[in-house]
Amino acid sequence: MVTILIPAAGASSRMAPRDKLLETIGGVALLRRQVLRALATGYEVLVTLPPDRPDRAVALLGLDCKQHILPDAADGMSASLRHGAKAAPASHALLVLLPDMPEIETEDIARLIAAHDETPDQVIRASDADGTPGHPVVLPARLREKVTRLTGDRGARPLLEQDPARLVALPGRRALIDLDTPADWNNWRAENPDQA
Repeated sequence: MVTILIPAAGASSRMAPRDKLLETIGGVALLRRQVLRALATGYEVLVTLPPDRPDRAVALLGLDCKQHILPDAADGMSASLRHGAKAAPASHALLVLLPDMPEIETEDIARLIAAHDETPDQVIRASDADGTPGHPVVLPARLREKVTRLTGDRGARPLLEQDPARLVALPGRRALIDLDTPADWNNWRAENPDQA
């Protein structure tokens, strides 16, 4: 089994004063869009949020996901991963779905879950069509204790460096495209005018 963790507790500092997770695509805030895609898999979705950005919680109104405000959000990505590892059922793998990757589709998430079901003790990692590792990543339940000890803003990188991942190719560059800065958003919108 899998719990989908959407770590949305970051500061979005490179977008200041805007919040990248509240930027809209097709009239829908990016964070809400990602949660909807995760929920469409039928699996439990856990979203971590910072204490100082209430508009992110507002963007999730009416959605059947678990929301957790992290008092230690300033610790970076590790805070979300630690919390997810403690909040999810002990037998569940964590599928970490970054909230700022607009091209990830429900079918991509489902493909990673299917790969996890085939090899449940292996780290599963999305790649682009050429095999470049990206996201999402599935951290198997056997790594739970190590996840709870992560620190800093490197995410699960220390674990991925120690534990070879099985790569699952997603179409095009979906596994690599994230939108962190105003320039990223401008370029992506220019390339995807139908998504504006």
